[in-house]
Amino acid sequence: MQTVLIVEDDPTMLIALRDNFEFKGYKVVTAADGEKGLNAALNAKPDLIILDIMLPKINGYEICRLIREQKLEMPIIMLTAKGEESDIVLGLNLGADDYVTKPFSVRELMARVHVQLRRIASEGSVEHFRFGEIELDFKRHHAARGGRLLHLTAREFDLLRYFVRRRGETVSRDELLDKVWGMGAYPLSRTVDNHIAKLRQKIERLPADPEYLITVHGLGYKFLG
Repeated sequence: MQTVLIVEDDPTMLIALRDNFEFKGYKVVTAADGEKGLNAALNAKPDLIILDIMLPKINGYEICRLIREQKLEMPIIMLTAKGEESDIVLGLNLGADDYVTKPFSVRELMARVHVQLRRIASEGSVEHFRFGEIELDFKRHHAARGGRLLHLTAREFDLLRYFVRRRGETVSRDELLDKVWGMGAYPLSRTVDNHIAKLRQKIERLPADPEYLITVHGLGYKFLG
């Protein structure tokens, strides 16, 4: 289930959008002002954000800028009552992926959301990756180190694929449980630590002093491949 964050201060529109997206099977997070919207974007890390420009406390332009400063790459679709080309260009230059001018049809917005999520899924697909002496073929579930076969489990391949997609970013244990295991499948974060330890034994030259899969104390893990 993909998560959509809707930041909109008009309560009638917010409820209508929430109900329509939930009906289509999305998990929906909502915020009625810019401050709450920014916090939700940074903490929930949704798959896509629908962002009104004219918001109390923090406007949509500033939210977009701050999100991109944090290196978050989820698609952002801006909602604007403004039709001026300069306003649209400003939003796109700050990192928005698309915009819809009010009034709009929910059907059109849904179509634009689908296009953005499909694009991200396509760009995020990883079939081959190499770091150091490690070669990974995710399509065939084949891994080698210096030409010698590495015996990785299916879960270890899934972990590596996710880390490759998020390389350079700190990933929390809860996020790994949600995205790799599936929320609720393994309720203990210690499960992640055990799998990471076993994976390090296979991919690191010195597992006790890893150079690729490092611990960010108090936060989670970061892949530096």
